Order: sequence, then structure tokens, then C-alpha cells
Amino acid sequence: MSWVGTSVARREDPRLLTGRGRFVDDIHLPRMLHAQFVRSTVAHGTVTGVDLSQTLTVPGVVAAFTASDLELGDITAMLDRPPSEFVPTAMPVLARDRVRYVGEPIAIVLAEDPYAVEDGLDAAKVTYEVLPPVVSDEQALAPGAPLVHAAAAANTLVDVSMFATEGIDEVFASAPCVVNVRTKTGRQNALPLETRGAVANWDARDEQLLVQTCTQVPHLVRTVMAECLGLAERNVRVLVPDMGGGFGLKCVVGREEIAVGAAALRLRRPVKWIEDRKDALTASFLAREQRYDVRAAFDADGRILGIDADVVCDMGAYSCYPFTAGIEPLMASAELPGVYRVPAYRVRGRAVTTNKAPTAPYRGVSRPQIVMVVERLFERAARELGLDPIEIRRRNLITEFPYTGVNGVTYDPGSYLESLDLCERVLRDEDWYSVRDSADRVVGIGYSCFSERTGYGSAAFAKRKMAVVPGFDLAEIRMDLSAAVTVTTGTMSHGQSHETTLAQIVADRLGIDLAQVKIHQGDTDRVTYGFGSFASRSATIGGSAVARAATALADRLLHLGAHLLETTHDQVELHRGSVRTNDGRSVSFEEIADVAYLKAHLLPAGAEPGLTARASFDVQGDGTFSNAAHGVVVELDPGTGRVRILRYVCVEDCGVAIHPQVVEGQCRGGIAQGIAGALFEQVTYDAQGEPSCASFIDYKVPTALEIPEVAIHHLETPCAFTESGAKGAGEGGTIGAPATVLNAVNDALRRTGVELDDTPIRPETVQRALQRHGATI
Repeated sequence: MSWVGTSVARREDPRLLTGRGRFVDDIHLPRMLHAQFVRSTVAHGTVTGVDLSQTLTVPGVVAAFTASDLELGDITAMLDRPPSEFVPTAMPVLARDRVRYVGEPIAIVLAEDPYAVEDGLDAAKVTYEVLPPVVSDEQALAPGAPLVHAAAAANTLVDVSMFATEGIDEVFASAPCVVNVRTKTGRQNALPLETRGAVANWDARDEQLLVQTCTQVPHLVRTVMAECLGLAERNVRVLVPDMGGGFGLKCVVGREEIAVGAAALRLRRPVKWIEDRKDALTASFLAREQRYDVRAAFDADGRILGIDADVVCDMGAYSCYPFTAGIEPLMASAELPGVYRVPAYRVRGRAVTTNKAPTAPYRGVSRPQIVMVVERLFERAARELGLDPIEIRRRNLITEFPYTGVNGVTYDPGSYLESLDLCERVLRDEDWYSVRDSADRVVGIGYSCFSERTGYGSAAFAKRKMAVVPGFDLAEIRMDLSAAVTVTTGTMSHGQSHETTLAQIVADRLGIDLAQVKIHQGDTDRVTYGFGSFASRSATIGGSAVARAATALADRLLHLGAHLLETTHDQVELHRGSVRTNDGRSVSFEEIADVAYLKAHLLPAGAEPGLTARASFDVQGDGTFSNAAHGVVVELDPGTGRVRILRYVCVEDCGVAIHPQVVEGQCRGGIAQGIAGALFEQVTYDAQGEPSCASFIDYKVPTALEIPEVAIHHLETPCAFTESGAKGAGEGGTIGAPATVLNAVNDALRRTGVELDDTPIRPETVQRALQRHGATI
């Protein structure tokens, strides 16, 4: 039988659709207290006093703690780089003498109910000596700017120059065509439907702090929790219930969940914290605010000769754990050349610190920006050289694999050119070019080509010189007496259907029904170790570890079955829940399990009782690359400048699609988030560092009315070194959408002389650009 490649009914759906899902906010424990945080009201200042005396008089308030009350260690993420390249920033769980952004937690208040805790917050009094804030990367880098951290000269946390090809200046000096793009992307919130939250409780019998939290990285939370609280790791158990989205926001360790654990440990009562939407929008981890100044050299035929890039990422007030402030500039620097043959390359990547909420990875991590800037370079070069924008891409796409780029990255086989050709053919066959060229509508067509490195292994993360090097994953599998199978995995689902897709892999390897497989994840006591889910690693790394564990169990079943059938291993095979011989004799898995557990004296000499197996997987080298081409048709409203998407086409290649419907869901969700960044979402700040987007009134999130139907076409280039042939599919939609939409908008403006390079593109953005050029549409 073959489950892989089939869109079976999702195993999670009956629970989630009938209200049986269990999220953090569904947890109610006896004597449970509710927690919220006194947060800074200034972007930059010295804390001169914290008065919680009136808070403690509020009816229902049980306790309130500052940093000095809890004596917690700091959260410090590190890179193994010299001080000239990296400056660490210790992030206190609760701010002590200094606050560095509006919303930074200063004290935790605990009460009998969520209403009393809000009253307690209102009664808290914090006084400050206000310091000048730094609210933009330009301001941060300006001579004489105030320092966010005294140790970070010029407010720079990361400054790394890479891949300076010898002779690159001469390449640009002699090139027939040199184009420049200066672009900036807006600060965004990953915006999972479920905000962050945690419930912590001290179990006196087991001498263990149980923390139930919605995190993508439960083992890393356990590690940091134990370090900050001075506990052995065995005294902390992190358990993740159902989770309503993460998108990278939850793949870093937050200070609030540590404080909640500390309060539960101190009071010996359960403590619950659910982040409200205002805090989620303004004080949670943010992302995406980046500035690029990039030039590219082309020959007269449109073949690229070199790229020279300067990347500046506004990372907010602190480094996130474990990825540090280097996550965005290092990703951008390493992967900017993308799917094109770039013979010469030089890049400088910087992370600057400002008085804003810290930055964490968000779906795509710099790749939406680097794809946007590279695709703009090709569009601009095509215009300068009088070439078709599709043709100039064709002349530069990687077509021979494996290909090692100028960035030192080796790309495994993909379908870069085929994806672009199919994407263009779909839009032409649907006659959208005729719609574009009609005189009575303002319509544009845009494309983007890109790859998504998926399944980063230890080797890839080690190149960043991270002190914590994620990569491998572990899986364990156990068959019981009823031949049901339980699998543990170090990955962590936050909506990607792991309970279904990983079970498909196992069911195929063992030749059993899908209903016989149960996946367990998100429990640090049950799962030996794992790095969770981020960077599209679940199918590639987690799935491969699960596949290897299932294969090991299959081998054990074959060995024991052959013994019971009085034949040899090479004379038997797995068949629908049994081991059978070539002549048709068989023994069921239940019969094998009966011997393995209850009649061990019948086992072969040297065989251990039980039916269990364990395996690990780590991608060697540079990982695998999914790829895609996106095409979009947009229409501009001549009166308002509003952008409306008429058609969206995605041609994707993620290798073997374990569950095609799940893959398409990932594509559509990612594209929706990419469109959001292209047209709508942005967190802005005033001159004093006050965020302007405290609710959905100000933070514009697209609805179903703004997101078009997305046509998805699949190509398949199996990965040679993952166990199932799958590549990752989690981030591609988000990576390609901003560039595609931006190119389409510029195509619609082609007769006006106006070009836009920044996102988001709001109606007023289009209007102002037209006014500056004295143009109309």
C-alpha cells in the first residue's frame, strides 16, 4: 500500500472541528492564578522606581514581583564570532534598571481572575528618566546617535562582510549595464491566530515544574527555563497542547513564559498567562523591517555578471534566543543570489538595534526581501536592455544540478526553468495579457522565481557560528500487543498536519493502516530531544527520522517473523499487518508482538524483548531546495490607487508531496501572508518610539475578500537524500508573493514612469508616487 502522496482525511480534524482541541487557554487548574505584566510605557529610559504597593491592595490580587523579587538569570543568545562581528545582548526576563522598548515587561502581577489582574496593572506605578529613543535604522547608524546598548557601538549588533569575489569592482566598472535597487520592507507581526500563552504548575510529588505553552521549540524552552530558574533540566517539563499557529514567532524563547514559571515556582500555585492582542501586536517579537541597497551588473545580452549588496536589518532591542540578531542579515547575505547563476558577489549584512520590540524569525526569514530585491534587479535590467522580463530570467536561471553558487551553497536538483515556463504559459493561456493590454483598465502582470532552502541541518546552522546549533532530529517508535504503533518526534506541529503526514510515512514503511499510527510530539518528558519546527524542517528532517525509526522497526518485525516462520530474513516481506513468506505463509504483527512481550523465551538467541526502535536524521551539507514560480495579475483603481489581485498562479516543486492537499494549504496560507506584507501590514512608530498599531483598526490585516483564489500547479523533483523524497513546503508562498505583487504593480504603472520598490504598497503609496512624478493612471 502507499499512503505517501495521498490526500487522506486529516487525523487532526475531528478533534479540532468538533471543539475537542485543547489549547493553552483551555487549561483550568484548581487554585490557578492569572498573570499579566506591567510593561514599559516609554521606548527608552532608566527605571527610577517601581511601586507595586497599590497593586497589592486591589481585591483579587495575590502577588506582584519585580526582577529583584524573582532573581532570574538573563536570556542571552550567542554567536561564536569576534566582537567586531557580533555583540551579544543579555535580555532580562523582567527589566531591571533600563527599558528599551514600549511594552518591555517590568513586573508580573498575579490575581484570582483575569479582571482583577488588569485592575492590578492599572494600580502599578513606574517612574522613568526618559532617554532619547532610536526608532529607525537610519537614526541608529547616524553619527552621535544615542546607544541602545552601551556595548554596541553605532548600535550595531552584527556586521559581517561575505563572499567578496576577487575583481568584483572591475566587473562593475566594465559592465555594459549596471542597475540599482534601494528598497525597504515594513515591520510586521507574524500574527498567529492564537497569541502566546503559558500555564505553569509545580508538581511537588515529581518535584517538577510543568509548563504548558504554545511554542514551536519545547526542548529549547525547557533548557532556558531551567537555566534561568536554577533548576536541573529534569525538574522542568514542557508540554505543548494544540497550537493555533506560530509562523516563527513561537520558535524563540520568550521572557514571559520564563516569568510565569518563576511565579508558579515561588507561589506553589498554578499560574496562567494569555497574551492579549494589544501586547501581541506591540510588545511581542516582530520581524521583516529591512533595508537593501543593491546593484547588479549585466552584459549586453542580459546575463548577470555580479551583485553587490548592503543589507541593514532593524532587529529591535535584543537578540532572540537561540538565533540572535544575526538571523536576518546572515540569512539574507548567504542566500541572496538565489536561483540565478551569479558569477561575482559581495555583501555586507548588518543587524542594528533600536528601541522597538525584538525581532524573531517570521515565515521566510529575509527570503521574501532578497527575492524581492533580486527580482526587481532583473525587471530593471530588462527595461534598460530592452528585453522581455521573462526572457532575461530564463537566460540566468540555474539549469544544471547540482550547482554550487558563488555564495558557497550547493543546490540540489530542481525545476527552476520549468516552473517559470509553466507559470507564464498558464497566464497566457488564460488570456490575461490581452486584459493587461486593453486600454480601459490599469492592469499589470508580475512574476517571481525563487528557491527555498528547507531542512537546514547542523552543518548549515554551524556556518552561522551559532552557539546553539539546531539541525538533527530524533524519533522513537513502539508497537504494542494490539499492533498499534506510537511514534515520538522532535518536530512540533502548529497547524501543518504532522499527526497525518508523519503517520503516512510510518504506515507506508510498516504496511499498516493509517489508523494504527499515533504521533506524539511536544512533550519534553516523552520525546528524547528535538529542535521543534521552523525553516520547513518537519518533513525533511523530522519525517526522515520517523521514516528511519519505522524502517528499523520493520526490520525487527521481519527478523522475528522469519524466526517464527522458521525461515530466513531474505525469504519474508511485510504485507498488510503481517510478515509473510514467498510461499504465502504468514504471521501477524499481533502474534509477533505476543512473543516479543509475553513469550520472550521463544525469541531468537540474543534478541531483546519488545518491539521498539529509535533513529536520528541530520541533513549533511547545504540541505535541499524547494522551488517555485509565482505569477500574479493586479488591477489599480485610477481614483484611489488601490491594488486588487485578479489572478494568482503558483507553480511549486517541493519534491514528493506526502499529502498534496496539505502542501496546497501551506502554499495558500503562505501566499496570503506574503500578500499581507506586500499590500497591507506594517507596524510603525512615532518619534518617541510609541507603536501605532495597538489593534486591528490600525494594523491592516487582509481578509478573505482581499486574498484571491490561488491556482496551484505541482512539479516533482524528488530529493535524493531525504527518506521520503520530500522537500519542505512551509515558507515558499510567503517568500515569493511580495516580489510577484510588487512587479505586477510596477507593470501596471509602466506607462506613467513611476516605479515602486518598497512594501507595503498602500493606496496612498501609489497616489503619492504618482503625484511626485506628475503622473496619473
